[in-house]
Parts: sequence; structure tokens; C-alpha cells
Amino acid sequence: MARHNIDPVLTEIVRNALDAVADEIALIVLRTACSGIVRDSMDYSTAVCDAKGGTLAQGLTTPLHLGSFHDAMQALIRRYEGDVAEKDVFIFNDPYLSAGQHLPDIYIIRPVFVEGTLEAWATTVAHHNDVGGIVPGSNSIGSTDIYQEGLRLPFIKLSSNGVDNQAVLDILSANVRVPEKVLGDLNAQIAATAIGVREIQSLFAKYGKATLRATFAEIHDHAERLARSVISEIPDGTYKFESWIDGFGENPEPIRFRAAVTVAGDEITVDMDGTSPQVPAGINAPVPFTKAACYAAIRSIMGEEIPNAQGFTRPIHVKAPLGSIVNPRPPGACGARGITGFRTMDTVFGALAQAVP
Repeated sequence: MARHNIDPVLTEIVRNALDAVADEIALIVLRTACSGIVRDSMDYSTAVCDAKGGTLAQGLTTPLHLGSFHDAMQALIRRYEGDVAEKDVFIFNDPYLSAGQHLPDIYIIRPVFVEGTLEAWATTVAHHNDVGGIVPGSNSIGSTDIYQEGLRLPFIKLSSNGVDNQAVLDILSANVRVPEKVLGDLNAQIAATAIGVREIQSLFAKYGKATLRATFAEIHDHAERLARSVISEIPDGTYKFESWIDGFGENPEPIRFRAAVTVAGDEITVDMDGTSPQVPAGINAPVPFTKAACYAAIRSIMGEEIPNAQGFTRPIHVKAPLGSIVNPRPPGACGARGITGFRTMDTVFGALAQAVP
């Protein structure tokens, strides 16, 4: 199907179907998970991604995960290029080795094959009760490096073309304080992504590869067009805001967050230059999480009709200085990175408030 012959009605039908799949994956995780942090707090996210790892739809769960899948999927695809089989299941959590967010957030990812070719991905990320480390819950502000925060998982095949890697689960079970809850939540993610694969494959069976490939591209383009339309209504200029959190230690120095939000036509840039350097504590935020926080803040001023697809982030650019608290160098600790993520959102909101009523 040529791109100029895209049927807008069909695009909307497929977009809503993808939203339904992402929500179905989320509901399965919710109903089958074992821990309160997933079942009650809903600290997890689900998404359907295209073959290149671009998010097409995201379950209605945690806003701060919005945009977090993209960096992780790009890194996964680079790592396993040419080595992805139909029944593979991937697991990872490391912020530095696999573009994760912090160690308690464990990703479970499945590829979606249709007639022998990779066409999409069913993805989940869930905050787990414990991944080891120096404190129960693995969320210590007092950690001085990531080695103190728990078990680090680079990209690993939890199942290789249908053959389970039990050693990974054994290692994980031996390193966490509540293995029954951690493995229970992992099994919920594994089951949910399996259903996600089935439902995505049913869409391909109904509409065909060519149609869905073109429609997926149009979903991204449509989200981009709508995002650019919203941004273009904001007056051009640079809007600055500073925010602070308390320091730590015997002689605490306040930690500064600085955002310069520049609107130029239909593009927007968030520059965090001037934000405090990374600290020897577990509050540093890896850059995928910082980007997700900026995307969530900007997405909040956009209309509901804009798809939560990767396309809406194309006109949004995030600059986070390497070595800062919003983009630490390894082995910076980041277990409690949510403190920094929420303050990043607050700072971007403060800048946007000067431009948007």
C-alpha cells in the first residue's frame, strides 16, 4: 500500500486496536501479578512497538514510563541484530548496560514474527519488590554506586526460541529477598507479553503485512503532525525555570534543577544545562528516565487525541549534560531516581507555565 493511499478510517481502527492490545497486556499483568507494588500501585507499563522498536501504543499505566521504551528497544535491537528468533523472550534492567531506568524496573520483551519476519514487539516493564542490594526494596538513597543497589541484568535471553534459560531465574531468585513475589511478577509479565504477541499476530492475519507496515508508519506520522501543531501554537522563545531539592550529608548543599525550554516553530528543546552534577547517592536519574519525564510533561499540554506513539516525540529534543544528576556517568547510583524524575517534570512544567496558560 502506497503511503499516499493510506485509509484514515483504517488507520484509526488499527490505532485503537493497538491501544486495546497494550491495555490488555497491562490488565493481564495487573490481574496475575503477586506484589502490591504492581497490583495496587500500578508501577508498571506496557507497550506495542513496531519492528524498529518505536512505540505504537502504550497501556494506561505509569506516565513517567512514557517514552522509556524507545531507548531500551533501540539498544536491544542493536545488541541482538540478526539474532532474534520467533519464541525469544528478553529480560534486562541495567541503566548503563541496557538503557534501563533503575534496577527494580525489569523489562520483559517478546518479538512478534509474522510468516517468518519480525514485525513488532510486545513489551512490559514493571517495578519489582526487590532486586537485592543494601536495603530491602532496593531503593536506597544512601547507595554511593550502582553496585550497592542490586542485581544488574544486561540484555539476556530468558528464553531462546522457546528453550527457557532457567539459570537466569535461579540467579535472580538467589539474589532477591522475596523471590516468590519477584518471580510471580515476572511470570505475569511473561504471560502478558505472550498474549500481546497473539493479539498483534491476529491483526496481521486480518489486515496483512503491507497494510499494517504502512499504517504503523502513518500512526507515527500522524502523532508527529498533531504534536507539531500544538507546539506551533506556543509563542517562540526560551523559557527558563529552576527548582531545588535538599542536599544530603553533614554539610548538605541544595541540588539544583535548571531547564531552558526553547520553542522554535513546531519544535521544542528542553536543555537541562546548569543542573547539578551527579551525586554519590541513589537519586541520579539515567537519561532514558529524564527523557521520559520531559516527554510526559510536554505530553500533558497536548490533547487526548494525540496517539501515545513514538512519533509525538520527534519534534521534542532533550539535552541532559553527561555527568549531571539527570544523566549520570556509571557507576552512579540511581535506585531512588524517581525523586529526580518528578523534580525534572516540575522544572519543565515551571518553564512551560510561562508560555502556556
